[in-house]
Amino acid sequence: MTGCENNLQSSYVSAEKNTEKTITVTATAYNSVERQTKKGNPSLAAWGDILVPGERAIAVSRDLIKKGLDHNEEVEIKGMPGIYVVKDKMNKRWKNKIDIYMGLNEKAARNWGKRTVELIYNPKNKEGKFDKLQQSL
Repeated sequence: MTGCENNLQSSYVSAEKNTEKTITVTATAYNSVERQTKKGNPSLAAWGDILVPGERAIAVSRDLIKKGLDHNEEVEIKGMPGIYVVKDKMNKRWKNKIDIYMGLNEKAARNWGKRTVELIYNPKNKEGKFDKLQQSL
C-alpha cells in the first residue's frame, strides 16, 4: 500500500508543477488611506479581508481573477522578495494590472510609481486538490 501512496503523492506533485503560470502585468502601489481606497475603513479589502501594514498583499484587476489570480492566491513578483497574496480587487475599469499594498507608507508607493512586472503563480483548482488527484488516476 505504501507504493500506491507514493505514486499518488508523486502524481499530485507533478500535476501541481504543470499548472504554474507566468504573466506580465502593469504594477502600481497603494496604501490604507481613504483617498486611495474607500471611506470609513481604508484597511477593508474587497473580499472582506483587513489589510495590515507589513503584510505582502496585492489587489488585482478583475480580468486577472478569470486567469486564476483569485482571492488568497499566492504569487511571486519577479525581482521582489517573498510571496504576495491576492487580498483585494480593483475597480472594473482596470485591466491587466495589480496594485501592491504598501501599508501606510505613501512615499514608498509614490517611489514605486508604475512598472511592468512578471507574476508567477500556480492557480488553485476550483474543484479542489483531492478531486484533481482523483481525476488523474
